[in-house]
This record gives sequence, structure tokens and C-alpha cells, in this order.
Amino acid sequence: MKSRILRWSLAWTAALLLPAAAPARPAEVAADPHSHWAFQPLGRVAPPPPAPAGANPVDAFVLAELRPRGLELSPPADRRTLLRRVTLDLTGIPPTPEELADFLADSAPDAFARVVDRLLSSPRYGERWARHWLDLARYADSEGFKADETRPNAWRYRDYVIDAFNRDVPYDRFVREQIAGDELWPESPAAHVATGFNRHYPDESNARLLPRRRQEILNDLTDTVGSVFLGLTYECCRCHDHKYEPLTQRDYYRLQAFFAHTAAQDDTPLLPPAELRAYETKLAVWRERSRPIREAMDALLAPRRHELEKDYFDKYPDETRAILNKPAAERTPYEQQMAAKAAQYLDPASHQYVAPLKDVLARLKPAQRAKWDELQARLDELAPLHPGELPLGACMMDLGPVAPPTYVLNRGILESPGEEVEPGLFSLLWPAAVPARPPEGQATTGRRSALAAALTDPANPLVPRVMVNRLWQHHFGRGLAATPSDLGLHGEPPTHPALLDWLAGEFVRSGWSLKQMHRLILASRTYQQGGDYRASAAAVDPANHWLWHFPRQRLEGEAIRDSALAVAGRLNSRMGGPGIFPALPTGMPAPRGGWAVEREAAERDRRSIYIFVRRNARYPMFDAFDQPDAHESCPRRNVTTSPIQALTLLNDRLTLNWAQALAGRVLAAPGAADAAATAGRAFEFALGRPPDAAESATLQQFLTDQGRRIAARQARGETLALPTPLPTGTDPVAAAALVDVCHTLLNANEFVYAP
Repeated sequence: MKSRILRWSLAWTAALLLPAAAPARPAEVAADPHSHWAFQPLGRVAPPPPAPAGANPVDAFVLAELRPRGLELSPPADRRTLLRRVTLDLTGIPPTPEELADFLADSAPDAFARVVDRLLSSPRYGERWARHWLDLARYADSEGFKADETRPNAWRYRDYVIDAFNRDVPYDRFVREQIAGDELWPESPAAHVATGFNRHYPDESNARLLPRRRQEILNDLTDTVGSVFLGLTYECCRCHDHKYEPLTQRDYYRLQAFFAHTAAQDDTPLLPPAELRAYETKLAVWRERSRPIREAMDALLAPRRHELEKDYFDKYPDETRAILNKPAAERTPYEQQMAAKAAQYLDPASHQYVAPLKDVLARLKPAQRAKWDELQARLDELAPLHPGELPLGACMMDLGPVAPPTYVLNRGILESPGEEVEPGLFSLLWPAAVPARPPEGQATTGRRSALAAALTDPANPLVPRVMVNRLWQHHFGRGLAATPSDLGLHGEPPTHPALLDWLAGEFVRSGWSLKQMHRLILASRTYQQGGDYRASAAAVDPANHWLWHFPRQRLEGEAIRDSALAVAGRLNSRMGGPGIFPALPTGMPAPRGGWAVEREAAERDRRSIYIFVRRNARYPMFDAFDQPDAHESCPRRNVTTSPIQALTLLNDRLTLNWAQALAGRVLAAPGAADAAATAGRAFEFALGRPPDAAESATLQQFLTDQGRRIAARQARGETLALPTPLPTGTDPVAAAALVDVCHTLLNANEFVYAP
């Protein structure tokens, strides 16, 4: 094992020190950007010969790059390794012993294909692959900046993405929903929630310079859409023409113009029209019956609320107060933008800051609070008449059919507008403006619908190339082009350009089906090959650019946590809902904005994708394992190796709890003959394989030695870490030693790496 680790370390060191063996970038591309590979139309690429009948075309492309270099694919991975690899890949949790046994016993030629179909049909698939997309969408449940307030309904976007992946929503539809779902499918609640992609910008609620806040949000939208869907680095063009790419400053503001009249709508009702009408009818009855009580409550709170709110409105600059005091019908489109931005935090009728109820109640005198409680009790009696909480979404919308003008900002300075521009895309490929018109019967500009259509036009070569490259990246740890959100001239060129183009074409021809692309890639010998090191191949290709073996990949922090909970038998599979708050490490204070730990242990053990994402305070375990900063889109996570990671897994109380639960699960399973056999079964649960002869001998020696140490600790009256639950009649010393074995397995590299 040590020698294998050393060989891997030397290979990766060489990969870092030696220049990448990737295709050279032709010099003529700089002179003629039109000739750049990513900007070429998608043609029908034929797999290179020779390809045996029935062979996977992916392998033909890979072998066409390997063989001229004297390389071949590695032999196939053994079946245990393959099942563990694909299960972690598609679901983020390891296979169960039962799933392993079934696969090992299935000798049918299509056994692996049926495994892939089973995993793609599992709800766990959406939970796994949605996490990749949420990195791109800079998803978070809070605002960011100083206060980092909670966004109560942001989680609905996360659930939308999980559901979309599970239902295999065609990717072109998936893109259109996120850019303009409210315009294209106005009666679909899911389509409204999808526009939350645009809403995930960080925001500072206390910033009073509303024009600057609006511009910062527009910049975020431009940067994110450009990188996520087009794979181009637009940010540099905010102030000047791009120094390395054929992107102009004008291109930047043309793309920005699509969003010129958008605004957040964090209280979008998420009921179909008929259900919403029925809800409002019931609510009207409750409002009428409760009016006297509510008016009395409002009158009681009014003086105290005024004390909190009186100066909030006055803190806005004079020009903003003038806009807010102007009748809504008289505001220009730009003034509508300013009013909408302020209205997120002001009462639309009074223009006053809406003070939180808890802050107002804290200012009541005892007699007033007693009166309030009496009124609240009377209001509670009418609760059966109330239709319940209306599901709301944090969405984006246009404020009307006419957008304010968009200008090229000289050096990116808001106060220095230049040329006015119309909505458009990358001018090298789309020099003309993209025409937009308001949808019939809707108070929107129609600009985002036009953008959605342009992005998903089958003739657009960038969008399908970008997405299939992302799929490849998450299967192999590195994209065919290593800079997944930068396919431009300055990005890394693809190692297998013909394969990337063929996959992009197949993606469009398959109806933009992500699951079909998974099946195609996973069926290849390239994916199913072993990962063993070969010195002769490493001498030619130390970084494995040409894929002569399958690259081992460390799991993300979320997948490590989910895997530990799964093998411990504690993973709660309940899906959806607001973000959860698991326990923080001992001694860590709650971050600003709050962290109310779940009361029920089962809620704390739900999948990691449901953990509340606070922008300014990432969950510590995930932070240690390179979870990205949610303030901006992340196309590829860093993979670092640090002492903090080892110390987190070794010393955190949670890891010990998982080890105790794993030991309890092992003891509860039938068939243990002795302590060594029981510890061997722990290998099966955690690593998906039995220990080899050397490991069995080490286990036996460890259990003997550790048993003596634990017995001595027990004699001194120390508390032992025992399995949970501990079966009746179990020797506590042997059981505590088993916990230590399980703790070691959860800390093993083999556990935190996909093979």
C-alpha cells in the first residue's frame, strides 16, 4: 500500500512540475478567432476507425489519442471496484453489501448497464448531481455581506434542481426555465422557481446607494450567465475589451441588457391559478372574521414600530426618496427599478422599514404585552378558518414591458455611461442584436425569453459543448477541456477535441438528455478501466491527459459525510424542504444570521445537500474539504490536502459517533464468528470488500493489543466509546476495540476516494 501511495505521489508531483501534454494552441487562432475550436459549428463527427462492431464510440476516440503515443487503456476494473465507483459517482453514497452481492452474482452481459439504469432512476441521483449544478448557480440560503440574512424561500430552487435531474428534464428546457421560466410557462410554479438561478446573487440589504446595488447585481448576472452557459469569461469586459479573448466591452453590456428590467420577487405564490384562487377565497373569509382583532393588534404595535422605523426611510439619498414618493404610475422604467429594490425592505404603502415582529414585541410594556397575548389567543381561535401558509418562491421577474436603457460604462464606472446598446450575445458569432418582444398578455419585456431561445438554439455551438464537458469532468475529475467555464482562446484546449464535439452533437441529437449522456459515457471501456499505476505509461503521460487509466478522485466533503452516514446506517433519506442545521463542532459559536441546531437527531442526519448554506460561514467539515464560496459561480472545486482535513475526520465528535453507529450495525448483522470476523465485516460495510490476508493479520493483532489498552482504561474508570446500540451480552472491551476499527476505516483514504 505504501509503495502504491508513493508511486501515485511521484506521478502527481511530475504532473504538477512537467508541462501538460495537451494539444498546442495554433498560433493562427490568435490572428483569426473565428477558427478557434469552441466557436466552430457543431458538425456530425464520425468515430475514428478501427472500431469493433458494437464498440462504444467513446473508446474509439480515446484510443485514437492513446495508440500513437504507444499507450493503451488499462485492463477492466474488478467488479467490486466498478460498482463502488459508479455508485459513488451517480449517487454520492457507496453501494450496500446486498447491492454488491447481487452485482457479483449477475453474470449477464448487461449487468452493469442495468446497474446504471437503477442508479439513474434513484432519487439519490438527483441529490448527487444537483450539488454540481448548485456550485455553478452560486446557490445559498442567505444574502452574504455583513448581515448575511436568511432568504426563507431560496431552498425551493435547490429542490427544483434535484427534481429536474431526477426527471431528466431536457437540458435545453432546463436552461430556458432558469433564464425565463416565468415568461415561457407563466402558469407553472416550477418554472417560476427555476428563475431563482438569477436570484442567487449576494446582496447587502443595508446598502443605500440603490443604483450601485442594481449595477452590482447586473454585473453578477452577466458574469454568471456568460460563464455557466457560454463558457466564456465575461468579467474582464466590464471595464475594457478582453485582453485575451475576442470579447468586447460592448458584448458585456449587450448580454447585461437582457436583464435590464429584472427584479427579485421573493414572495411569488407557487400554486396553479385555480388553486391560488381557491386559497385567496378562503383567506378572504379569515381576513374578514379576524379584521377587528388584527386592527387592535396593529394599533397596539404602531407606536413601538414607529420608534424602530422612523429614521429608516430618511437614510436613503434625496433622489431615492423622491422616487419612492412619486406615484408608481409616473415612474420611469429606471425609477421602477429603484423602487423595486427598496421595496424588498420597505412597506409598499408607507415606504417604511418593516421592523421584525420580535423586535417590536420586545419594546412593549408588560401590560401591553399581556394585551397582545390576549389578542393573539383570540386570533388563534380563528386558525381553522385560515387556509394555511401559502408556498412562496424566491424568483426573478420583469417589472414591465419597457426596459430602461443599457449603456456601455466607461471603465465600468456607473456614473460614466457611454454608448447605448441593445440585447445581444457574443458578437463574434452573433453580431446582430437579439430581437425581443413582450409575450402577449404579460407585463414583461420578453428579453429573457429571447436570450433563452438563443442559448438553446441547436445551432449554438457553445452551450452543448460546455455542458458535456462538465459531465465528463464530474465523471473523470477533469474535463476534456480543463477550464470548464472558459472555453475561449485563453482556456485550456481539449485533450480530445473530436470526442468533445461528438459528445456535444450526440447530446443535442438525444434530445438534450443528461441521463442518456451518462449511459453513453459509463458504458465505455474508458470509464470501466482500472486505475492502477503503470510506470511505462506514466513516463509518457504523467498527468493522465490521454486517459490510460481511470483517475482516482477524492470525494467532496458532502459525499464523505453522506457516505459515513450511509455505512453507519444513519442516513435519513427524506427529501426536500428548508435547509437543516446539523450540530457545529464543540466550541464553535453560531455564525451571524443564526444556526439553530435541529432538535431531532434524524433531521441532523439528512443528506448534505439539504444543509443550510450560509454564505459567510460554510459548514466546517465542508469548508475543510474545499466547498466553494457561494458568492460566485464555481465551475471546478479545488482539491487540496491539508492537516485540517485529517484532524477533522480523526478528532471530530461526529466521526466517532458515526464509527459507533457503524460498529453497532456490524454487531447487529448475522454471521459473526469471532472478533476478527466481525471486524472483517466492517470492511465490507465501509469499503465494499473483505480485508486481504495482510490486513486480516493486522486486524487480529490490533484487536488483541487494543483490547489490552481498553481493558486498562476501563480499570481506571474511563468511559469507553461503545457501539450504538450495544447488543445485550456483548463484551464492552471487544466492542470498544471494534469502534476503533470502524473509526480507522472512516479515516482511510480508501473510504474518502472513489476508486
